[in-house]
Amino acid sequence: MSGLLILAATPLGEIGDASARLVEALGSADVIAAEDTRRARNLASALGVAPSGRVVSFYDAVENTRAPSLVEAVRSGQTVLLITDAGMPSVSDPGYRLVAACVAEDLAVTCLPGPSAVTTALALSGLPCDRFCFEGFAPRKQGERRKWLAQLADEPRTAVLFEAPHRIEDCLADAVEVLGGERRAAVCRELTKTHEEVKRGTLAELAEWAKDGVRGEITVVLAGAEPRTADLDTLVERVRALTAEGTRLKEAAAEVAAAAGVSKKTLYDAAVSRA
Repeated sequence: MSGLLILAATPLGEIGDASARLVEALGSADVIAAEDTRRARNLASALGVAPSGRVVSFYDAVENTRAPSLVEAVRSGQTVLLITDAGMPSVSDPGYRLVAACVAEDLAVTCLPGPSAVTTALALSGLPCDRFCFEGFAPRKQGERRKWLAQLADEPRTAVLFEAPHRIEDCLADAVEVLGGERRAAVCRELTKTHEEVKRGTLAELAEWAKDGVRGEITVVLAGAEPRTADLDTLVERVRALTAEGTRLKEAAAEVAAAAGVSKKTLYDAAVSRA
């Protein structure tokens, strides 16, 4: 009988966010594959649990070479627990290749849900959360970063991205140049930790704030693009066509906005102003 691969979310900073299921898995798994074995042992110690299984490293540089042995462990009936330094494995952290390999062999994979910097920052941002996309880490080189940002110029969904503290100033400055200084955003740092901070404002305001230096783990939430005037006029015409057929204005605006991936309020207000 084959075993089980368990993906487990670990605290972003506040140890109390660890789930009871994570504590149980740390104490019972045959193998703990950890992005940093020292952090994994410190986490277990802080939670008052002694791992009974072997602890092996599983970080970016060794993911390809170590995955086969972990797949074999699951195939042979063992329980393998996969954890990263913080948050959910596979989300801009090691794990995807191991999961894909287990899925390819029809081996059992499950997940212990928990902390995620992506959804935590999104909820705290004050920006629309009904539709969003996750863009991972911004490219390090300016040219590549600006091309990457340009792809978000017309993205109607709220976007979440990660950035390193020593590059956040340059990233926000590039975002002002590419996306415009009036685009709203939020910079979330040290989530759930003692010095947690969420800075909200326009990209121009945030770029100016970042000039003083920003420390800690950073997640950026970027407001979706508002539709261009020409596009908005077209959408308003669609709303009018629906209302002419008997649909209430609010319902028509919601229907067209959902299909186009734009703000319901923006479209509704535009339809009212053009009435």
